[in-house]
Amino acid sequence: MHKNLKWKLLIIAIVGGLAFWRAYPPFDIVSKDGKVLEKGKINLGLDLQGGMHMVLEVDTSALEEEAAKDAPERALEVIRNRIDQFGVLEPTIQKQGKNKIIVQLPGITDRQRAIDIVGKTAHLEFKLVSDDPDVVKRLLAGEEVEGYSLKYLKKDKNSVDPIIIEDKTQLTGEMIVDATTEFSQTGFNQPYVSMTFNKEGGAVFSAITGDNIDRRLAIVLDGEVKSAPSIRERIPSGRAQITGNFSVDEANDLAIILRAGALPAPVKMIEERTVGPTLGKDSIEKGIRSIIIGGILVLCFMAVYYLLAGLIADLALVMNIILIMGALAYFHGTLTLPGIAGLVLTIGMAVDANVLIFERIREEKELGKSIRSAIQSGFDRAFLTILDANVTTLIAALVLFQFGTGPVRGFATTLSIGIVSSMFTALFVTRVVFDVLTTGNKKIQDLPMLKLINKSNIDFIKLRKIAYTLSVFILVAGLITFAQRGSNNYGIDFTGGTIQQFKFEKAIDTQQVRDVLKDIGLGSAVIQKLGDNKEFIIRSFELDPEKIIAQFKNTFSDNDFEVLRVEKVGSSVGADLQSKAIKALAFAMICMVIYISLRFEVRFAVAAIIALLHDIGICLGLLSLTGREISTPVIAALLTIVGYSINDTIVVFDRIREDRKLMRKASYAEIINASINQTLSRTLLTSLTTFAVVIALFLFGGEVINDFAFVLMVGVVVGTYSSIFIASPILLDWPGKRVVKR
Repeated sequence: MHKNLKWKLLIIAIVGGLAFWRAYPPFDIVSKDGKVLEKGKINLGLDLQGGMHMVLEVDTSALEEEAAKDAPERALEVIRNRIDQFGVLEPTIQKQGKNKIIVQLPGITDRQRAIDIVGKTAHLEFKLVSDDPDVVKRLLAGEEVEGYSLKYLKKDKNSVDPIIIEDKTQLTGEMIVDATTEFSQTGFNQPYVSMTFNKEGGAVFSAITGDNIDRRLAIVLDGEVKSAPSIRERIPSGRAQITGNFSVDEANDLAIILRAGALPAPVKMIEERTVGPTLGKDSIEKGIRSIIIGGILVLCFMAVYYLLAGLIADLALVMNIILIMGALAYFHGTLTLPGIAGLVLTIGMAVDANVLIFERIREEKELGKSIRSAIQSGFDRAFLTILDANVTTLIAALVLFQFGTGPVRGFATTLSIGIVSSMFTALFVTRVVFDVLTTGNKKIQDLPMLKLINKSNIDFIKLRKIAYTLSVFILVAGLITFAQRGSNNYGIDFTGGTIQQFKFEKAIDTQQVRDVLKDIGLGSAVIQKLGDNKEFIIRSFELDPEKIIAQFKNTFSDNDFEVLRVEKVGSSVGADLQSKAIKALAFAMICMVIYISLRFEVRFAVAAIIALLHDIGICLGLLSLTGREISTPVIAALLTIVGYSINDTIVVFDRIREDRKLMRKASYAEIINASINQTLSRTLLTSLTTFAVVIALFLFGGEVINDFAFVLMVGVVVGTYSSIFIASPILLDWPGKRVVKR
């Protein structure tokens, strides 16, 4: 075996081994009696494992009437910002009643730290320290002195120093634009918090320090003096520091709180407990079972259709999943239903890359090349196509991660990891395995494959006007239905609803509760178990609590229960979150346009985005036409369609670009038709393999994730259709001169 080949095999073994070691076991190993024998390495979201449940009450008693009205809403956004920066993916945060906020955090091990992050008011003030000996003496003697207060500055864990500060606040934390953890360059590399003020705050801070040289300035957080450094000179930079005996976590948490801003009013913890997953154990088991079924179907299809090459692809696909799990464990990612959507897309793209390579190898073999030469040419010719398709999707994923939040970030994290992993396994791992099989004395002499479609010669361009008409009809019908349904298009994640908490005398399981709710049209309600199998939280649209109560009484007549609470809750996906998600998606499209324009032409970029918007529009329209609702999982499914659609379109575009150089005397319509026909086998095979996973999820995944699976199923079909009948024909109908890029 060649020396370079041995090194490549060693790299694969090391990378795969490290990923397996880092990820195993990915999920909790549980005994028959429910005891956790070994903790899983991958964090699961609220929808899959449950987590920490807090109910906070915003104290508006000290606020004026006008300020008190929107204080809970402002507090909710501040808490959301803190949690996002704390690094918790996929939290649930929603308003309950008038002045309460429900916060649910998945995968939290340090509960007190989470409580401190969420609950601190974080009112930061800068006040001058008084050295007037008379004032100091009187305050220490217990007298009250107008304009001054006695505080204590912590020296270390066991001692404090008395300090006299002026009541007048010189500057507040409202003018801080950034706060970061840094480390001192001397001593023991002690962490401290560095703050940066806005322009106005910087000017005020410069004036304070300039006018009070040789005095001490106390930095006070929620009434507690954190530090009181001496002013040595004017500080015009607009930067200040909070020093103290901080641990790294304490400094990080303080920086997070300051960046996110102060709460408009104090909050009080009125409930803190552990809750079960929002999907329910029944839905999780069905979802996992359906994905396994779909995955097995894909593995079997590849092995049967591509024979030896298919087995190699299966090996790469299994390694791809191991690498993704290892990366999620290493980066402390949180796997949720949206993350699983990213995983489904990753599997589809991984299979797509292998299909592209194998179909290219088939073409090279048909030209009479030797097996080794055909494999080399197949990989070389497929490389740019795979690169363009994956990089375009990766750009979108990175932008969504950077500017999105909540479920958008969860999806982007899994997808980004998956794309990098898929390219590594498809372009490197499979290539090394083929090199091993085609070298040495026992090298393979042929690489047989089945063939689904012989060379086709369909005039797709001739059908484009029919396709345009069909698409417009479905889009208009969906748009009209969407407008007519109004707020009924949106699920409880967006509109809010009712939260009801029940406690039963005897234990029941989640599936029994869901079956009862299904009978009254609430099968998709969020059901969470609290503690044992006797207490449940139900979130639903149903504003008449008596309807659920009556159904429970009728069904569970031999199992008494009490209603612990019934309250109205706001949306878990607030207006700010929706705005950020839309902006992130818009910016992702702009970045994709730029990349496609650089790699192809502007017309290609515009055609790809039109096809992408077409696919999203069709999915939303059919969602509305079938009476379904837009929820957080549905948003994740739509983002998946964005990735799938652009990937499918780029593959066809890449062949058009290649054929334009080879078919110089052909018309543009002939080139497009030829390119679509040449990639048709690959398009249908990729769609079938991805569809196998999605259809299993749709048929066996259960009612809770049925809408999610429906959108994915429609998206796969529409994404395939649009790359052939929408995106490619637009290139022909686009006005202006066409330039071939070399």
